[in-house]
Amino acid sequence: MPPTTEEFRFAEPYELPQWPFQPPPELAQPSAEITRHPIVIVGAGPAGLTLACDLASRGVQSVLLDEDDTVGVRGASSRGICYAQKSLEIFARLGLYERIAGKGITWSLGRTFSGADEVYSFNLQTDSCSQQPPFVNLQQFYLEWYLVDRILALGLTDVRWKNRVTRVEPLPDGVRIHVETPAGNYAIEADHLIDATGANSPIRTQLGIECRASRSTDRWCISDVRFAKPLPAERWTWVDAPFNEGRGVWQHLMGDGVWRMDYQMPEDCDTAEISRPEVAGARLREQLGPDIEFEFVWIGPYGYRDHLLDCFRHGRILFIGDAAHVVSPFGARGGNTGIQDAANLAWKLALVVQGRAADALLDSYDAERRPAAQENLQVTSRSARFLAPRSPVEHRLRRAVIALAARHPFARAMVNTGRMSVPNAYPAAPLLPEGAQSVQNLPLMLDGVPTTMSRLLDGGTHALALAIAPTRAQAQALQAGLGDELPVRLLAVGGEGPLPTLTPDPALARQLGEPPAGRLVLVRPDAYRLAGHVAATPDALAALLRCALALN
Repeated sequence: MPPTTEEFRFAEPYELPQWPFQPPPELAQPSAEITRHPIVIVGAGPAGLTLACDLASRGVQSVLLDEDDTVGVRGASSRGICYAQKSLEIFARLGLYERIAGKGITWSLGRTFSGADEVYSFNLQTDSCSQQPPFVNLQQFYLEWYLVDRILALGLTDVRWKNRVTRVEPLPDGVRIHVETPAGNYAIEADHLIDATGANSPIRTQLGIECRASRSTDRWCISDVRFAKPLPAERWTWVDAPFNEGRGVWQHLMGDGVWRMDYQMPEDCDTAEISRPEVAGARLREQLGPDIEFEFVWIGPYGYRDHLLDCFRHGRILFIGDAAHVVSPFGARGGNTGIQDAANLAWKLALVVQGRAADALLDSYDAERRPAAQENLQVTSRSARFLAPRSPVEHRLRRAVIALAARHPFARAMVNTGRMSVPNAYPAAPLLPEGAQSVQNLPLMLDGVPTTMSRLLDGGTHALALAIAPTRAQAQALQAGLGDELPVRLLAVGGEGPLPTLTPDPALARQLGEPPAGRLVLVRPDAYRLAGHVAATPDALAALLRCALALN
């Protein structure tokens, strides 16, 4: 006889914060008067909140509209949980990493199983020199909560809860936005509108922008669970779990001692049936034994279809996060990509609205982040095919790879349960003649004082110009020839002369591409290093900055 619902306990639900609706000032204005704002962001998910927070950290105001008055999903499902090193480095610069790390679970060790046998394990910490770990697991509603708190503390964002965008009108020099609230409707205009409303973007739908969604839907059932006895704090993955009818399973620890259990389901499954407590509980007991003691925090189905916009910029409207792209969750490349979209766009918007850079700088958002999303889509699609083979040939290939991996290390890289999220390199583009690579948040010494790469980029919007072992004459010429109008901080790495000096370090040299003495490397405000290097002269530096930052 199947277990009854009464056998399963549910934890007390989370009490999510709620923020009060405040009637916007536009409601008191005559309808003929429409206020213009430089930047309006729609959607208070991870991407929209990160963008608002990043702008505020650079001293830039914005309006943030959201149709709800809380964070996460009512019912408090975990949703996105796995935040990668690049995202954590962004949060360190924004001043909320410590809070995330304090509540979340830091991990780097993962194990992969086929049936009951461990195929291989990995440790992501081995190649890292960042101040941040490879990953922290934390329920998405906590991340959003901490971002809202930080935004409110910075005090430059007009956060408007219970403000639902009903229609947008593209204008030659901006966008008109129609908004519905509990106190009435109003319209505002924006120089730039950022759509962060998610995979089912109503703005994208209203504008008739094709998102090229995949034809099939991947189905999962998520169970957020507390166990009486803790499990190992590692990422465990089953390629073909015998306790899930030969389909994939993920097992992660999150904040508050809650485990996230993801079970792959057939595409045609009954989502209500797979989410019933007695069905979810039976799955857990088949996996962990009949005597396992646990309580549910949340159970729910999850489905997605990949999509990718042809262009992330449409005039004065820019799309970020799931509004622009949706990829399979394997390797944590979904939410992290949206967070990194926001970090790429924030400094560009800051320079443009401050009149320091040309509008062409915003075109580089699409030129850089769409290829990143395309790469992530390709990587995660391969993982999805490995985990859900679509033909007998693909099934035989997977069985052969797993058998080889158990005996031969070379085959382990072929066991594709999700290539973990890493910062995307940017291809050559008009503002990046040789492309760009992400720089980790290294611990550094500046004139004998400890610092980090993130701290060097903190405070306004500026690039780092790093002169490699300059002579005294080179350092003096750079210092004398650098105008105050350029958004750059000039430092030396070793060498002689009057410049503030970073202590040379092998890890820093590797991150900068091993440039020779007498050359200069540029790190952008988003901690991306331009590929290549130039002569350490004022003219070469000015030309590099004007190209890379599209300066006026």
